[in-house]
Amino acid sequence: MLFLLRKLSFSTSLFSVSRSRVTSMATTGNNSDLISSKLAALAQQLRLYKPPGFDSDKGVSISQLGFTEPVGDQLPEKLNPNKAAVLICLFHGCNDGDGLRVILTKRSSGLSSHPGEVSLPGGKVEEGDVDDADTATREAKEEIGLEPSLVNVVAVLEPFLSKHLLRVTPVIGILSDRNAFDPTPNVAEVDEVFDAPLEMFLKDENRTSEEREWMGNRLLIHYFNYETGGKKFMIWGLTAGILIRAASVVYQRPPAFLEQIPNIKLPGVIGIDDTKSP
Repeated sequence: MLFLLRKLSFSTSLFSVSRSRVTSMATTGNNSDLISSKLAALAQQLRLYKPPGFDSDKGVSISQLGFTEPVGDQLPEKLNPNKAAVLICLFHGCNDGDGLRVILTKRSSGLSSHPGEVSLPGGKVEEGDVDDADTATREAKEEIGLEPSLVNVVAVLEPFLSKHLLRVTPVIGILSDRNAFDPTPNVAEVDEVFDAPLEMFLKDENRTSEEREWMGNRLLIHYFNYETGGKKFMIWGLTAGILIRAASVVYQRPPAFLEQIPNIKLPGVIGIDDTKSP
């Protein structure tokens, strides 16, 4: 009798475990389907994106440094910068409530330019690059081992000018399967690969800013403090500016703080307040 009771108890326990496992698998499957649907909707939304203030007749678009930059090679000679592209690679957290995250790198401390700073994967345009998306995904593969085939490029934002007059074009791509990406940083260029929630760049939390003068204009420089895995990172400058803009486009709302000082003017470039929306 005792043997039968133990056997019955054991069978009931196995049934409970099996039922729990099935429930867990079903929940995971539902989460995966929901996340996939959200990413598909986001991709569709972003493919329709056009830079604000874009005028196809005049060929100008407003960058988030606060001034208009002629499209193509129409910049005055003294403002004609080199070109680069960065990849804003977005993926969804494991659970539905985790939201979108963006892949970031900490530059190698041995680099001569911006050592140890947080940046987006990317680099200068090279001969043979088809377009900005090609540059950004090629550089991401070289820096962190992200295969271009894993990234669905869905939007290209307006160019940004760095303080060194490097024209940087942000490219937004979606990584549908985060598990397929195993970061392999190029130690000559990257010390660490990590990710952060994209929405944090719209919030006035863990953020400071300061005004700096650049070419006779006052600019707001933003700093975001972020901690993950017991490590602290400072995301600031051009990278922060690009991510603020990207988050505004993705979430379709402005940040909860002043993004940039208006009416910045550069020689030969129209100030943002001198343009009118069509």
